[in-house]
Amino acid sequence: MLDKNYDPQTLEAHWYRHWEERGHFVPAASDAGNGAYCIMIPPPNVTGSLHMGHAFQDTIMDALTRYHRMKGEQTLWQAGTDHAGIATQMVVERLIEAEGQTRHDYGRDAFIERIWEWKAESGGAITRQLRRMGASLDWAHERFTMDEGLSEAVREVFVRLYEEGLIYRGKRLVNWDPVLHTAVSDLEVLSEEESGFMWEMRYPIVQPPGAAGPQYLVVSTTRPETMLGDCAVAVNPEDERYKHLIGAFVELPLTGRRIPIIADEHADPEFGTGCVKITPAHDFNDHQVWLRHRDETAIAEQPHGGLINIFTPDAAIRANEPAEGQLLPAAYIGLDRYEARKRIVADLEAAGLLAAVKDHRLQQPCGDRSGAVIEPYLTDQWYVRVAPLAEPAIAAVENGDIRFVPDNWKNTYFEWMRNIQDWCISRQIWWGHRIPAWYDSEGNVYVGRSEDEVRAKHGFGPEVTLRQDEDVLDTWFSSALWPFSTLGWPEDTERLKTFYPTSVLVTGFDIIFFWVARMIMMGLKFMGDVPFREVYIHGLVRDKNGDKMSKSKGNVLDPIDLIDGIDLESLVEKRTKGMMQPHLAEKITRDTRKDFPDGIPAFGTDALRFTFAALATTGRDIKFDLQRTEGYRNFCNKLWNASRYVLMNTEGQDCGRGSEPVELSAADRWIRAELDRTIGTVTESIDAYRFDLAAQALYDFTWNEFCDWYLELSKPVLTGAQSSDAAKRGTRRTLVRTLETLLRLAHPIMPFITEEIWQKVRPLAGVEGDTLMLAPYPARDPSAEDAQAVGEIDWVKQCILGIRRIKGEMNIAPGKPLPILVVDATEQERQWLETARPYLDFLARTESITVLDDESQAPESAIALVGAMKILIPMAGLIDKDAELKRLDKEIARLTDDVARTEAKLANPAFVDKAPAAVVDKERAKLADHAAAIANLQAQRAKIAAL
Repeated sequence: MLDKNYDPQTLEAHWYRHWEERGHFVPAASDAGNGAYCIMIPPPNVTGSLHMGHAFQDTIMDALTRYHRMKGEQTLWQAGTDHAGIATQMVVERLIEAEGQTRHDYGRDAFIERIWEWKAESGGAITRQLRRMGASLDWAHERFTMDEGLSEAVREVFVRLYEEGLIYRGKRLVNWDPVLHTAVSDLEVLSEEESGFMWEMRYPIVQPPGAAGPQYLVVSTTRPETMLGDCAVAVNPEDERYKHLIGAFVELPLTGRRIPIIADEHADPEFGTGCVKITPAHDFNDHQVWLRHRDETAIAEQPHGGLINIFTPDAAIRANEPAEGQLLPAAYIGLDRYEARKRIVADLEAAGLLAAVKDHRLQQPCGDRSGAVIEPYLTDQWYVRVAPLAEPAIAAVENGDIRFVPDNWKNTYFEWMRNIQDWCISRQIWWGHRIPAWYDSEGNVYVGRSEDEVRAKHGFGPEVTLRQDEDVLDTWFSSALWPFSTLGWPEDTERLKTFYPTSVLVTGFDIIFFWVARMIMMGLKFMGDVPFREVYIHGLVRDKNGDKMSKSKGNVLDPIDLIDGIDLESLVEKRTKGMMQPHLAEKITRDTRKDFPDGIPAFGTDALRFTFAALATTGRDIKFDLQRTEGYRNFCNKLWNASRYVLMNTEGQDCGRGSEPVELSAADRWIRAELDRTIGTVTESIDAYRFDLAAQALYDFTWNEFCDWYLELSKPVLTGAQSSDAAKRGTRRTLVRTLETLLRLAHPIMPFITEEIWQKVRPLAGVEGDTLMLAPYPARDPSAEDAQAVGEIDWVKQCILGIRRIKGEMNIAPGKPLPILVVDATEQERQWLETARPYLDFLARTESITVLDDESQAPESAIALVGAMKILIPMAGLIDKDAELKRLDKEIARLTDDVARTEAKLANPAFVDKAPAAVVDKERAKLADHAAAIANLQAQRAKIAAL
C-alpha cells in the first residue's frame, strides 16, 4: 500500500539511485533490432548550475528519451559537459587571486593542473542537479570536451581542415576583451543601451590656396579617440553636398596626416552630417569599407595601407614602432582609451575643431564574463574558411535532410548561413584545446597532430627548436564536433555506427548559428551525413509577466528551489548575493517578500516537469507562473490518492487474472475506450513535439475521466449487494489495468511518482519487470473502441450533472435522495435507465425513477434537459419558486445566446460554403435542439410562474 501522504523528496532520491545503479540509462543491446534513437545533450558548462532554461530543455529531452526507450528503441541520451574555456579560467583565476597569486605566478602547466583539480572537486554541480531533475542520461559514457578522446578528435579536425586550406592564420578584426586579453565570439558579447555622447569634429579640407568652398568637413563619432587610426572620410556618392569633394583630402587633426575623401554607400546622407570617419582597425563596418577601397592609391600609400591599430591589448594607446616614425602623437601614447578620449576632445576644442557635443543613446558591447567594453581589435588569429562548409549545410536543410521544428526557424538559419563570415577560432587564454601548430625560429608555421608528427613530416632533428602556438581553440570548435566526437570518432566505433546521425537536437534559438549550424557543417564534412534529423527549437523561460529572468531584475527562479523548497530569508539572500547597487538590492528584497511571503514550498520534480511540459507550446516563450506548478503538485496528489483507492479495493482481491468469469460494466468499457483515445492523443502529440497537448490530455483523462468519474462509477459495482462476483472482478481488473497503463503513459513526463505507484500496481495487473522506465509504452488497441458504452456513460454523466445542478441551485443537500420523473425518453434511454440505475442511485442519490409517457401527468417540477429527454424533480416541499424562476431564466438566456451565435454562423456564406457539409448539418441540428429546449424551458417557466 502507498503511504497516506505523497512525499516526492523521499521517493525521487530512491528511484533515481535505483535506475542509475542498475544501468537502466545505458542503451540496451537487446533493443538493437528495434531501431536507434539518440539525443545529444547541449553540453552545459562545467562551471555552471542548473537554471530554468536548462530545466525546461532537459525535461523535454528526458521525456523524449524515456518515451522512445519505452517504445523499445535502442535509446541513448548522451551525457557530457563543456570545458567552457574563458568561464572556467576566470573561476580558477579568482581562486588563486584570493591566495595572492596570479596564473603567471603558477606558469601555464601548473595553472592548467590547478584547473583540473578544481574540476575534479567542484565541476560536477550541474550534473548532480540534472540527476535531481530525473534526467536519464547515459552517465556511464559521460564525456567532457577536454577528455583525451575528444581532444584527439579536435586535433584531427584541425589538421585535416588546415591541410585542405580551410584553416588559415591571418590578421583580422575581432571582438577583443581588454581585461581577459582574448578574442571572444559574438555570443559572448552583450549589447547594453546606455547614455553617451556624439562628438562632431571639424576635419580641415586640404585645398589649393585661394580655392573657394567649405574649409571643413564635420564628422560625427561616439568614439573620438579612434580618430588617431582614421584612413579616410566617406560620403555617399549620391550626396550632392559632397560630390565635388570626392578624391580630395582632409587633414586628420592632431596627427599631421592627410586622408582621402572617398565615396561609399555606407555613408548615410540622412544621418548626422552625412560624413563618416573610416577607422578600419577599430570598427567592423569601417573595416568592410576599407576592404572595398584599400587598393585605391590614396589609401594604399598611407602607413600600413591605412589599416592602423592604435591600441595595445589593454586598450591603451600603443607606442610607435621604429619604422612608423611619429604615426601616433606622443602626447597620447600609454593613455587608457577613455583618458585618451578626454585629452583628444580637449585638444580638439582648444584647436577650434570641436563643432558640438550632443547627448546620444548608444549600444555598448560588453564582455559577458569580464563586463569590460569590447574593442574591435586588429590582431593575428586562426580562422576557418567557412563558405565551402556552409554550402552543403544549407542544402541539407533545403532538401529536407534536416527539419526545423517549428519550420519558420529554418529562415533564421538560412539568413545567417547565406551571409556567413570566416570563423575566428583562436583564443588568447590557457584553458582549452591548444592549437596544434608549431613555429621555428624564423616564424614558419607547421601544423600536425603532435610535435613528433611535425618533426617526422619535415625531417626536423633535435637541433631544430619548435615552439607551440600559445593560443587555444574557441570552445565552439570542440562543441561543433559533439555529435560524433562523443561517440568515439575518429575511431569507427559501434556507438558511432549505431547512433549517428542522431535523432533530434533540442536547443534554444539563440545558438542556431553558433552551435547548430557549426555542428551541421562539421558533421557533413567529417561524417558525410547530417548530425541530426530534426532540430526542435524551444522558447525562453520568462517570468509570469513575460519578462526575461535576470539577476538584476531579481526575478530568477532556481529549479532546485522549486523542487525542494526554500524559506523566505534564504531566497532573499540568494537573489541579492553579490549585488553591488544597494537600491537595486532593496527593491529586489521588497519584491521577493511581496511575491513569496512564505518562501517557496517544495513542489517535487514531477510537478515541475509537468509544468514545463504543459507550457511547452511549440516555439513560443514560456511565461512561468508558480501557481501552475502548485496546480500540478495538486495533480500529483490527485493521482496518488486515486491510486490509494485502487489499491485499497484490489490488493488481496481477485482482479480477474484467473479462469473465473469476468463481466465488464458499461463504465469499465467506457474508461477503456477513453484511455485508448487518450493514448492516441498523447502519442501523436509527443511525436509532433506538442508536449503541451500531451500534458493536457494526460491531465484531462486522469483528473476528469478516471478520478472524478470512473472511480466514482466503480463504487456501486464494488460495494453493491446485487453486483455479481464476475462484475466485481471486471471492475477490479479494469481499475488496475487502467491505472497501470496510465502510469506507463505519463511516465516520460512524471517519472518518479509513476514508478513508485507502478511498483505497487504492477503485480495486481499481472505485469513483470524491474522498472517502469523499461516497460512498453502504451499503444492503441482497436478492440477498445466501444461507441455503445461511451454513449451510455456520457448520457449517465449528463443525467447526474443535471440532477446535481438542480440540487445546487435550489440549495438541496447533495446527499438527499430524491424521486425522479423522466419524460420524452427514447427507447435507448429507457434501457439505460434500467442498466445505469446503480450509477444514478449512488452518484445522483435518486430515490426512485419513474418514466412518464406524458408530461401533463407530472406535478410542478424543476427540469434538467439531457438532449431531448427531460428529468423532472417534483417541487412539492423542495422548490423555492423565485430561485427556480431565476435558474430557468439563466438557462433560457444561455441557450438563447447559443442560438444567436449559431444563427450568425449559418448566415455567414464563408462558413456555409466552405465548411464540410457534415459540419454545417451538425450546426443546423444544434440550432433545432436549442430552439426545442428553449420552448420546453419557457413552458416550464410558465407553469412555475403560475403557482
